[in-house]
Amino acid sequence: MASPSGIGFLDRNFSYSIPAKMKSIYGSRRIWTYPPVCMGRRSSKIATRKGAQDLKKAKRYSKIGKEVVSAVKKGGPNPISNTALATVLEKAKELDVPKEILERNIKRASEKGQDAYIEKFYEVYGFGGVGMVVEVLTDKINRSVAAVREVVKDCGAKMADPGSILFKFKRARVVNIKVTDADKDLLLAIALDSGAEDVIEPPNDEDDPEEDRSERYYKVVSSAENYAAILSKLREGGIAFEPDNGFELLPLAPIEVDDEAVDLNKELMSKLLELDDVDAVYSDQK
Repeated sequence: MASPSGIGFLDRNFSYSIPAKMKSIYGSRRIWTYPPVCMGRRSSKIATRKGAQDLKKAKRYSKIGKEVVSAVKKGGPNPISNTALATVLEKAKELDVPKEILERNIKRASEKGQDAYIEKFYEVYGFGGVGMVVEVLTDKINRSVAAVREVVKDCGAKMADPGSILFKFKRARVVNIKVTDADKDLLLAIALDSGAEDVIEPPNDEDDPEEDRSERYYKVVSSAENYAAILSKLREGGIAFEPDNGFELLPLAPIEVDDEAVDLNKELMSKLLELDDVDAVYSDQK
C-alpha cells in the first residue's frame, strides 16, 4: 500500500509483508509503519498512566457532550427528525459514551444562555522546531483563545498564524491498540482485510523500562467509511482497542528533538490539555 504524501518511509522506516501462511488469505499487499505522534519519547505521560487514561476518557466524553448540545440547539432533541443529533448519538455509541452523559447534555442544550459549540484549531510553535495544533470545541471563542494564549505564553512558546502548522498534519480516523493486547501479524492481517490505510507502529527504544514499553500503542489509520468495519473486525478477533474522538491529526513528517525540547513540549501539551475547552493537542514530534 502506498505511503501518504510527505512521509519519508523509504529512508527511515520499513514495510511489513503478510507472512507466507497468511498470503493465501490476504495476498501479498504491504502496509507501511512509522512512529506516531506522541507527547514525548520514553515516559511521555501527562502525570501517571492512570491519570492519562482518565483524562483521555474525560476529554472524549466532554467533546461528545458539546456535540450533542450543538446538534440539539440546531435541530431539536428528537434524533428521528434531527439527523445531526442522530449522527452524534451513533458516534457516542461507537465510543461507549455513558447514556447519562448524553441525556444530561440534551437537557443542557435547552437551558437559557447556552450557546452552540464551535470547532476551532489554534496553532502553536513548540520547542525544537516542533509544531502543535490545539483542538477546541467551545461556546465562547474569546474565552478559549485567551486561555490558550495564556498557557502558551507562560510556557515560553509562541502562537502561530492560522495555516502555518496545520498543513503538516493529515486528518484521519484512528484506532489505538496497546502492543501487549495484540499479536502483530494478526493485527496487520485484520487491518489489511478491513481496508485500513496504515498501521503506525510505536518506536522501539531498548533503553525504555519494560513498563514503559508495555504502554506503547499501534495506531490503525482508516478513512471514515471503513472505520466501523475495522472496529467490528477487531472485536471479532478479540483485540482490545481504544477508539479515537471522532478523528486524529497525524503528522506527515515527524521530527526528532533533544531531551530538553521533549520535556518542554510535554509540559506545554499537558498544561493545554488541562483547559476545559481543549479536546486534544497534536504535535509533529517523534
